[in-house]
Amino acid sequence: MIGRMNIRDELEKRISAALTAAAAAVQPVPAIVSPAAKPEFGDYQANGVMAAAKAARMNPRALAAKVLEKLDLSDLAEKVEIAGPGFLNITLRTDLLARAATAAAADSRLGIAPAARPQRIVVDYSAPNLAKEMHVGHLRSTIIGDALVGVLEFLGHHIIRQNHVGDWGTQFGMLLAHLDELGEDAAGSELSDLEEFYRQAKKRFDEDPDFADKSRQFVVRLQSGDADCRRHWQKFIAVSLGHCQEVYARLNVRLMSADVRGESAYNADLPAVVEDLRRAGLLTESQGAQCVFLDEFKGEDDKPLPVIVQKSDGGYLYATTDLAAMRYRAGTLHVDRILYVMDHRQSLHLRQLFAVSLKAGFISPAVSLEHVAFGTMQGEDGRPFRTRAGGTVKLIELLDEAARRALEVVRAKSPEMPAEQADTIARVVGVGAVKYADLAMDRIGDYRFSFDKMLSLQGNTAPYMQYAYARIQSIFRKGAEEAAGLAGVPIMLNQPAERELAKRLGRLEEVLGSVAAECKPNVLTAYLYDLAGVFTTFYESCPVLKADSPEIRASRLRLCDLTARTIRLGLGLLGIEVVEQM
Repeated sequence: MIGRMNIRDELEKRISAALTAAAAAVQPVPAIVSPAAKPEFGDYQANGVMAAAKAARMNPRALAAKVLEKLDLSDLAEKVEIAGPGFLNITLRTDLLARAATAAAADSRLGIAPAARPQRIVVDYSAPNLAKEMHVGHLRSTIIGDALVGVLEFLGHHIIRQNHVGDWGTQFGMLLAHLDELGEDAAGSELSDLEEFYRQAKKRFDEDPDFADKSRQFVVRLQSGDADCRRHWQKFIAVSLGHCQEVYARLNVRLMSADVRGESAYNADLPAVVEDLRRAGLLTESQGAQCVFLDEFKGEDDKPLPVIVQKSDGGYLYATTDLAAMRYRAGTLHVDRILYVMDHRQSLHLRQLFAVSLKAGFISPAVSLEHVAFGTMQGEDGRPFRTRAGGTVKLIELLDEAARRALEVVRAKSPEMPAEQADTIARVVGVGAVKYADLAMDRIGDYRFSFDKMLSLQGNTAPYMQYAYARIQSIFRKGAEEAAGLAGVPIMLNQPAERELAKRLGRLEEVLGSVAAECKPNVLTAYLYDLAGVFTTFYESCPVLKADSPEIRASRLRLCDLTARTIRLGLGLLGIEVVEQM
């Protein structure tokens, strides 16, 4: 018997064979079978006939008719029809869908097998500049990157999380200079609020040229290995990373201290990077700086744009560090794919980085280099998201506000709920709302942050999805049923709504594959939202606890459980928790 997750592959294999056979009399034609724009498990639409007919200069419907003559799907499909100009519409057998759903319900992974050929994938995300607390500018990279990590790991790939933090450079020179002037003892209490300590140092750097020069001298001392500078620097790093880990824990993301590999990790390799670029014949001196000029990157004056890897004073830049990181990931980590989850404004920088790395031989052309770009986060007025006073919004404060507002929603809906339980649900719902609102958007575009919209129980929001899960759990509580007691119960699809739900449930692997390939978490959120809507239709039209027979009752309960587990898994991969009751 064909397994649940192999049905689509089997369909494509058979249609490809039939298409090739039907077209062979005219000329050899590549067997192309592509899914519909929005394919659904059970309503499969093969578009490949159209492409093949165009290549063979045949009438698409005539070729489709020949394909049908060669195609035997009797064990898979109830009917196959030619539609439109030459599509093949395939309706899968209901008993096949029922067996597939039953198999998924019996499997801890919902029938989704790990990747046959797992890849080693670096995901570079979050990457805050240390010495100050994380703010909303770090939110999208952190959330999107972690969602991709969740999906890719579940699919069986070996994921190497890389938190390329800014732990080197001018900001630490400012902190060291400020510490030196205050004295270590006097600065001790102020270091408890590193954000304020940094603000003081930055103000002096901007206003006092002598202090700015002193800060730059401290950078040189730090990078040269001065023992005192390194000791104080490590203290700054420890305090700052502590703030980051607090945010990561609140956000329920998978980044740990072991995933931090900051700019400083590559410091010793920077001279070698420059020397290797010179040996490759890529370096050109321009105004005393060492640069790489590539013809494919030109400015408005039609002159090649420089990639500066060493300043005239001998210092290095972000590009140098990024090249060293690229070489480390390719040569030491031996990866197949690198995902850079960064603001779309970094597009030129990354395209130049990729091109230079390839030309220098730092990385093989076989490695997939991908910029997972995203737009900016705006306030409801369409302007950059800031505090009322115009300052930067700290992430911890944002999450506190989300939890506070979520608590108001929980109390309004369930005023009798114990305070401790309400606080727990508010934390889960608040953080989930912030994350889901971001992930539900096409990452390429800008989006407007709105607590009211993201905390709504209506529409494609985390609270709606979390409530959908909790509502299914309430069915089991009302019926005094345990999902574990349904093991072995076959799922029956006697009603159209049951069949429709099984079809949607069967799309999960396809959806996760799409997220993994396109790096778009909104494909998964759209699927979950659609699934919740189809479940509502099923629940309203197919009595569960009051079904006509014990067998139908058990079957529908198992469909309910499979739906809940699918929602829980999908949200979990996105880093969003569920609650049993709301």
